Amino acid sequence: MIKKSYATEIEDILSRYPTKRSAVLPLMHLAQQEYGYMSDEAKREVAEILDLDPTHILSIAGFYTLYYEEPVGRYVLEVCNDLACALRGADDFLDMVLGKLDVDLHGTTDDGLFTVKNVMCIGACDRAPVLQCNLKFHEHLDEAKFDALVDQWRSDSAEQTSIVDQIIAGRTE
Repeated sequence: MIKKSYATEIEDILSRYPTKRSAVLPLMHLAQQEYGYMSDEAKREVAEILDLDPTHILSIAGFYTLYYEEPVGRYVLEVCNDLACALRGADDFLDMVLGKLDVDLHGTTDDGLFTVKNVMCIGACDRAPVLQCNLKFHEHLDEAKFDALVDQWRSDSAEQTSIVDQIIAGRTE
């Protein structure tokens, strides 16, 4: 699917590297963007594009935490609770996040919007509690700031869903 849908992007990515094999990480990002996670099909497609064995892609997906091997929510919330962040309240913050979203650690909310993970150091120790949402940092967090972020993400998601629904129904201008 990505080979056909993203032919131009794939060609551009491959042109930036001296060998096909060198383009593995950006192609994995592209595949994950399409599928939402590194599904078996996504791994096979990347392997096929790069003329690699799929087990090579599997090993990379298992090593890097930014590649998800299971479906995740639209918003992946990664809360750092390494020692330095824990000393600044990250463990309590993480517990609050899990409670507010009514989800288990590494789980996804029933509405499919949020997956909450804990991570060991995202390099923002002095700004804890901190979370990374889809690669964007949110620092010096507390309950009120978190509530505002969740409200914004829910609003953004509803707006995006509304636009998609209009497109599907053929009601766009």
